[in-house]
Amino acid sequence: MGAAGARRVCVISEGSYPYITGGVSSWVHDLIGNLGDYHYAVFSLSPEAGQTPRYTFPANVVEHRDAVISRAPRGGGGTAAKAAVAFLRFLNSGQGEAVDSFGCLVRALDERPVGMDELLSDQRLWKFVCASHQTLNPLYPFSDFFWAWKAVYSMMLAAITAPPPAADLYQCLSTGFAGLAGLAAKVRTGSPLLLSEHGLYHKEREMEIRKADFVRGYQRDLWIDAYARFARLCYAGADALTSLFETNRREQLALGGRADRALVTPNGIDIQRFSVERQEHEGFAVGLVGRVVPIKDVKTFIAAARIIADADSRARFYCIGPTDEDQAYYDECVKLRDSLGLADTLEFTGPADVRAWYARLDLLMLTSVREAQPLVILEAYAAGVPVVSTAVGNVPELLDYDSRFLASPRDPEALAAGALYAAAHPQDMAAVIDANKRRVRAHYDKRGLHERYRTIYASLLEGAWRA
Repeated sequence: MGAAGARRVCVISEGSYPYITGGVSSWVHDLIGNLGDYHYAVFSLSPEAGQTPRYTFPANVVEHRDAVISRAPRGGGGTAAKAAVAFLRFLNSGQGEAVDSFGCLVRALDERPVGMDELLSDQRLWKFVCASHQTLNPLYPFSDFFWAWKAVYSMMLAAITAPPPAADLYQCLSTGFAGLAGLAAKVRTGSPLLLSEHGLYHKEREMEIRKADFVRGYQRDLWIDAYARFARLCYAGADALTSLFETNRREQLALGGRADRALVTPNGIDIQRFSVERQEHEGFAVGLVGRVVPIKDVKTFIAAARIIADADSRARFYCIGPTDEDQAYYDECVKLRDSLGLADTLEFTGPADVRAWYARLDLLMLTSVREAQPLVILEAYAAGVPVVSTAVGNVPELLDYDSRFLASPRDPEALAAGALYAAAHPQDMAAVIDANKRRVRAHYDKRGLHERYRTIYASLLEGAWRA
C-alpha cells in the first residue's frame, strides 16, 4: 500500500490498461508504480465483461473497477422528460456551452437514471433524431442512421452513468468514452480532471472507421463527428492536458484546449535498464518490437523483410511481442510470411524480454501506420540499436528528420532501403548510435517524467495549476 493518508488518483482507461499490454498501458503501469506516495484506483471501460488483467497491479493500487460500455444502461421506467431536455440541450450546444450542458445532463441522469429507450420515448428527442436524419442524408435508410446514432449515444450514456471510484484527482488516458467518464466524475465530485494523452484518440478512431468496410456513408461520418465532439468537450472541460510532443499539443488547443492548461510531457524510459551489453552474433538481425495488430502494420514489415533478404542473405527478422490480441490478423501475417518464403528467416517470438533482443538486434524497424512517441525507439536508442521507421507521430523528430531512415506508411521499399543502408555503412551507423544514446540520456530519462507528474498532481490538488 502507499503511504497512510495518501491522496487518491483514479486512472480512467478505455480498451487498454490493465487488459492490453504495451504503449499507454506500460506507461501508466510504470507511472503508478513509481509514484508510491499516491494511492491509485483504476477505472477501466471495456467492450465486454470477464477479461483477465495482463498486469499485476502495483501495491499502491487500492481499487480496480471495470465498466462494460457496450451495454446500454437501463432506467427505472416512467417519464424521462428532465433528462431528455438536458440531453437535447447537450446535443444542440455549441463549443462554448458544451461543458455546462454536459454537466446539466450528468446531474439530470443522477437525479433520475434513465436508459436510451426511455429517452427516445420523449417526443422532443425522437423528433430531433428524425430531423437529424433528414438534414444529414435522407437518401440513406432511416434505420441505418438510427442504429448508428443510438449505438454512439448509448455508449456515451453507459460511460457517464457508470459509477467510478472515489478520488481526489481523476486522470484520463484518452478522450472518447474514458474522457467522458472522467468529466462526469469531475461534475459529480468537484475533483480536478487531468487528461494525459499519448496519441490523439479521435484521430485514431477516425482512421479505424474509415478503414472499416461495415460502416458506410454518414454512419461513418456520424461516428467520426461524435468522437471529434467528445474530444472538444474533454479538452475544454479538463483542468490540465498533457501530450507527448508539441504537434499534439497544438491539436488539443485547436479543438478547444486552453494554452495555460496544456503541457508537453515527453515519454521517458529507464536508461540504465535498457543500456544492455551487446551480444556478438552472425548475420544482420532486424526486429520489430510490438503487438501483432493492424496499427503496427506487421504485413509491411514482412514485405520489407522479403526485399531485404533478396539483397542481403545474412539478414534475419524477428517480430517481438504478443500475438494473441488479434488472432485473425496474426494468422494472416503468418500466411504472408510463409507465402513470401520467409518461414526460415522471420520468427514471431511472442511475448519476450525485449532487453535480451535489443542486445542482439542490429536494427529496429517500426512500420506503424499511427504512433505518438514510441517508447520502443527510446529503448532501442538506449540499447545502441539504430532505427528505421515510418514517419508517424513524433518519429521524424526522434530520428532527427533523417530521410535515410524515414519512410511513408505502407512503403516497404523505402523501409528496406533504410535497413540496407544501415547494413552497408557500419561506420556511419556507429556515429548515429552514439548521437542517439546522448539524446535519450539528455531528454528522455523517466525519472524526470515521474517528477513532472508529481508536480502536476500537487498543483491540481492545491488548485494552483498553470502550464
